[in-house]
Amino acid sequence: MDIKVYSSPNCGYCHQAKKFLNDKGIKFTECDVSRDQAAAQEMMKLTGQMGVPVITVDGQVIIGFDRARLENLLTKSSGGNGKRPHFGLKIADASRITQQTRTIPVFGAFVGAVAVGSPAEKAGLHAGDIVTEINLRPINNANDLEKALAGISIGGRVTIGFLRRQESRKVEIVL
Repeated sequence: MDIKVYSSPNCGYCHQAKKFLNDKGIKFTECDVSRDQAAAQEMMKLTGQMGVPVITVDGQVIIGFDRARLENLLTKSSGGNGKRPHFGLKIADASRITQQTRTIPVFGAFVGAVAVGSPAEKAGLHAGDIVTEINLRPINNANDLEKALAGISIGGRVTIGFLRRQESRKVEIVL
């Protein structure tokens, strides 16, 4: 797998992208476009712009730190099928469920059931929990949860924020 990260020292998203790759143990070549004119020209030729970070995975170009796309390309390049693992939840819109029970509406994804042996069970989620956040991304309904999980592949870290009986909790797992 050939990975290059075109970056500059003062770019926060560049630091996030490199940390992400390092945390996964993925080797990459860093090209500092502020010091290496040839790398800057190569990046311009690839993208037509000077914004960083630009990440290439086996010739596929990602402009910016698009974590979901990067994980997808890394999975495909490592021989995976690019699909996310089965998380093991049956969910519904929490606002609909709380409205039906005539309690104060809560936004999130209501957990109706958790599959035995699933990542969700390993994370400690239970039926009745309401997922409100995945990797700092707010979850307002079941669709938001599906979208957030779609960008996570096997080996990815997931931080889950959820409510259990009005109490906020967080848990982190690796899929």
